[in-house]
Amino acid sequence: MENLDVMVLRTLQGWRAAGRRALLATVVRTWGSSPRPVGSIMALCEDGAVVGSVSGGCIEDDLIDRHTRAYAQAADAAGGAGDSAERRIPSGPPGFVKYGVTADEAHRFGLPCGGTLELLLEYDPDPASLAALIADLEAGRLVQRTVRLADGVVTLQPAAAPQDLVLDARQLTNTFGPEYRMLLIGAGQLAEYLATMALFNGFAVTVCDPREEYRGSWNVPGATVVSDMPDDVVAAFKPDRRTCVVALTHDPKLDDLALLEALSTEAFYVGGIGSRRNNEARRARMIEHFDQTEASLARLRGPIGIYIGSKTPPEIAVSVMAEILAVKNGVTLPRDMEVAQAKNERELAHNDPGALVCGVRSA
Repeated sequence: MENLDVMVLRTLQGWRAAGRRALLATVVRTWGSSPRPVGSIMALCEDGAVVGSVSGGCIEDDLIDRHTRAYAQAADAAGGAGDSAERRIPSGPPGFVKYGVTADEAHRFGLPCGGTLELLLEYDPDPASLAALIADLEAGRLVQRTVRLADGVVTLQPAAAPQDLVLDARQLTNTFGPEYRMLLIGAGQLAEYLATMALFNGFAVTVCDPREEYRGSWNVPGATVVSDMPDDVVAAFKPDRRTCVVALTHDPKLDDLALLEALSTEAFYVGGIGSRRNNEARRARMIEHFDQTEASLARLRGPIGIYIGSKTPPEIAVSVMAEILAVKNGVTLPRDMEVAQAKNERELAHNDPGALVCGVRSA
């Protein structure tokens, strides 16, 4: 599944290249709770088609109502495209719209209690500029897109690192990056579940396994499968800050060198499957045989996943995907949610259900 931002931009560019009127909405400010973060985008076509999201759905419905209802009514009446200026996508410079200013509006638009958000609406974005942006993203480049508020003129320039959206009195600058990538070492059952979840979360997934018996049964459409040795694949993959590398074979000959190669890159997540004992053994091998140190292995995650008591491959995949998304989104996690403590409390609760109430020991 394609990265959501790229999907929105590609769909918008297609509408505009076909001569259809459309707008691009960007969340530029939020106050209190908000269903979507600053920088989120959606596109709206003149016929009411929507791609992307700026809320849970109610704000999208209001934007459709404001900008396309008259188009649809006029088109139905005339048997073709409508001409009414009322509730049509306007021309001209970008405009701002704010939702959730009052309690009634927050309730009407389904915003969380006290939530308010502001959108910048760009009318009829230039299709050539959109095509250039999409080409950069497809080439793996990080791009700053700046919109001049006075007239909507867009400029693109390379970005060295991901940055938060910046809005001032003159312009809006939003950083767009290529899709996130996941490289999985091993094509077993756990990899199938994890790959499926990653695809639905907008990651491009590549699976590496030189073992033909595992590759032969792989069945996840949309994931790329390669057969070279994992460390060579990691080197060729050139992991960047939007890449995660996960080793799942339990075979040191396949996992160890790939993980070491990944640790020398900017990958935002590098981890290997295995118990705490296996993880300690892996670190000991790397220190003894590959001149590593505790400091050089500090970024290596293992055991991977958030502790949720998972036992089956799909449950383990859920825990691993949750940890990867947390790291991607900058959420600080207590390591494995203090696995030892969590296991002890789970055992205590199992043996004496009244001993723990909501994770707190009862008197």
